Amino acid sequence: MPEAAVAPQNDPSVNLDLKSLAAEVVSRALAAGATDAEAGVSEGDEFSVTVRLGEVETLQESGSRGLGLKVYVGQRSASASTSDLTPDGIAQLVSGALALAKVTEEDPFAGLADAEDFGQLETDLHLYFEDVYSLPATERIERARRAEAAALAYDPRITNSQGGSFDAATGRRILANSRGFLGDYRTSYCGLSAAPLASDATGAMQRDFWSSSARRIADLESPESIGQEAARRALRRLGARRVPTQQVPIVFAPEVARSLLGHLFEAASADSIWRSASFLCGQLGETVAAPAITLIDDHTMILPNGVGGFGTSPFDGEGLPSRRTVVVQDGVLQTYLLNTYTARKLKMRSTGNASRGGIGAGNLYLQPGTDSAEAIIADIPNGFYVLSLMGFGTNLVTGDYSRGASGLWIENGELTYAVEEVTVSGNLREMLRNITAVGNDLIFRGSLTSPTLRVDGMTVAGA
Repeated sequence: MPEAAVAPQNDPSVNLDLKSLAAEVVSRALAAGATDAEAGVSEGDEFSVTVRLGEVETLQESGSRGLGLKVYVGQRSASASTSDLTPDGIAQLVSGALALAKVTEEDPFAGLADAEDFGQLETDLHLYFEDVYSLPATERIERARRAEAAALAYDPRITNSQGGSFDAATGRRILANSRGFLGDYRTSYCGLSAAPLASDATGAMQRDFWSSSARRIADLESPESIGQEAARRALRRLGARRVPTQQVPIVFAPEVARSLLGHLFEAASADSIWRSASFLCGQLGETVAAPAITLIDDHTMILPNGVGGFGTSPFDGEGLPSRRTVVVQDGVLQTYLLNTYTARKLKMRSTGNASRGGIGAGNLYLQPGTDSAEAIIADIPNGFYVLSLMGFGTNLVTGDYSRGASGLWIENGELTYAVEEVTVSGNLREMLRNITAVGNDLIFRGSLTSPTLRVDGMTVAGA
């Protein structure tokens, strides 16, 4: 679908009622000839600082506000966007969108959802906390400095740093359409990280990092714990070597196991399905993974600390109410992930997965198992514990999978030496079925979350 971007200008109307503005833009589009319309307003502000070797290296503060309009003229549609919220800017937005729509091809699947499908969760999802900006800038900088300092002080082999960082952001999303929907919500975010470098006796260096993210300041881990964990992770990479090519069990640490869930979500996305660009085409109701695999996409999640998850929202990108969807249960594919457009393509119903870019996940996670990561590793006489992945060698059509990797070698059930410059490869069809252990270490550190996973039958390609 064509996109027209109107050149941004400074907006002098700082006190605009943005909900009323969104509804007004929809009305103006209809008056100008649209048969249906949808307007979205977003605004937010961000703060980011990086401290390196105790000195502020980068410091950024910014704010943004934008308006997007999608219009339908019969079965033709187009979108336009602007950051100029003055009357002239809005008039140009409406006329530009309609002009584009009139020259696009008709699409029988285009259009808003039925009026009865729209709605939103009315409960407080605890997505916004003002305390992310409660700290003065000097204290935010100091937290970044403390995280880096804790890493540097952890061990003499920590000899350099790529910095400690502190970030904070708030945002607001408003959506209105010509079928009676009008909704909005606010979000907040803060984060703290450290990225130290470790050196061995030969001067060879290794880098790692650790971070903490939260919707409110009170839930962030301490700067000292962040720095120390980052240092520990960097140190365990020292002395890394290649290993001979071989087929062994592979254990994916949680921070990399989640990438497998991302591939599975993308393969189950209706965008991939209707284009016949997924190895999951025609697999509804079929076994696609090991019995231990239950994949859930929950846009309604409240975490144990009472705060909404990073993928939680009251409605999706089209204004349909958020929901919890079991994608795979006990290894069986239960549904594809759909927005209104792809649902019409596939003669199904939307799963509430519409995003501004097409189809998106909420809080996507794998239901945890009963084994600890230590127990999973202890059961392997010879294998590879993967800590990081590199490259994009995944083909969703065939399922072929090949990624650069580094981590720790497993011998006799114990983690031994560091490994780097190897490739792990397999096929997602078999990999999902060959998951032989799922850890109990599920911790929601983001919107995409996995416990430790053991996958058998993969190849480590090295020396």
